[in-house]
Amino acid sequence: MKIIDRTNDWLETHWVTPAYAGCLLAGIALSFFGAATNTMAGWLYVLSGLIFALLVLAAVLPARSLKLIQIRRRAIAPVSAGDELSIELEIENQAPKGKTLLQVRDVLQSTLGAPKQTSVEAIAPQSVHRWVYYYPTQKRGIYRWHEVQLRTATPLGLFWCRRSWQAPARAIVYPTVLPLTHCPLVDEMGREDSAQFYSDRRSHGATEDLTRGLRPYRVGDPIRLIHWRTSARYGELQVRELEVFTGSQEIIICLDSSTAWRPDDFEQAVIAAASMYFYAMRSQLNVKLWTPKTGLVHGNQVVLEVLAETTAGEEAEMDAPSNLPLIWLTQNPASLDTLPMGSRSMLWPSVSSVSDSAIPGKRSHLGVLINPAQPLQLQLQQSFK
Repeated sequence: MKIIDRTNDWLETHWVTPAYAGCLLAGIALSFFGAATNTMAGWLYVLSGLIFALLVLAAVLPARSLKLIQIRRRAIAPVSAGDELSIELEIENQAPKGKTLLQVRDVLQSTLGAPKQTSVEAIAPQSVHRWVYYYPTQKRGIYRWHEVQLRTATPLGLFWCRRSWQAPARAIVYPTVLPLTHCPLVDEMGREDSAQFYSDRRSHGATEDLTRGLRPYRVGDPIRLIHWRTSARYGELQVRELEVFTGSQEIIICLDSSTAWRPDDFEQAVIAAASMYFYAMRSQLNVKLWTPKTGLVHGNQVVLEVLAETTAGEEAEMDAPSNLPLIWLTQNPASLDTLPMGSRSMLWPSVSSVSDSAIPGKRSHLGVLINPAQPLQLQLQQSFK
């Protein structure tokens, strides 16, 4: 059966392959021709010849109907894991005649899922048919595919013909970002090392003690910043200018992706890295991400793309920063001994060390020992030890 399937597939993509009706009609034509040779009846020769001519015509027309077609693909907007990709294809008929009864098949990357298919009844001459479909995602990643297939048996439905077009696609599925309300690993980072741990978020609750000066009110200024006593004295609204404190502490979240991981644990680590990064960004902290393949990166889109593409056991091309405290995410307990002073860690225990209750005590720094059976969001928000 596999040999027959491969043969039919090769015929369909390089020439044509007969449909069931085509095989049935060819059998009838052979029967008429056989009967004609036995009876020498001329009308049987004519009938079999007409059927063979119809079959030849039905075999030639499908391939011709797939000519003068152009396929383009719109850029695919990134989504988070669990959301749907919006994929749009444009099928342009450049011929002076309409195209009818087409099957369009978008051959997705195998790791993303099965190909998606639709039917097009007709495309008018010199016009464009747009096909938009939505594909659910389950796992983060950067997916690439390039092939779109058109298949038709028009106009008689006796032979199938399929041809391929190149329409490169790149779909980015970002990891899930958990909505953290607090994260002790980030909040407490570096407080022992620097007494001047301030950020712009501290100025949100500012009082008069943080007032740098006064200036006249401008449209759009917050009402809470108006200094009412001074405004009453001068007869016009005066607004406080606040002293802005910025922190010098740099937070570096490191995903130890060059070591061996259990697949589920690595996915949790990627989610944890993304969640802590965006929590730090919302807190207006100076935060960067490090992986062994990319080194230090920052910026929301860049970080999401790096985390979408990273894989466990990837080749290490960059060394981790050795002069700054790190938040180290790993499944390799031995790597914790080499972390810089003041670092924090998140350790996913391997199978061999799941029952090793002494692991937390072996560490020379603070951190969280992840329990895969408990919700990750809860563990990211719990106090470390």
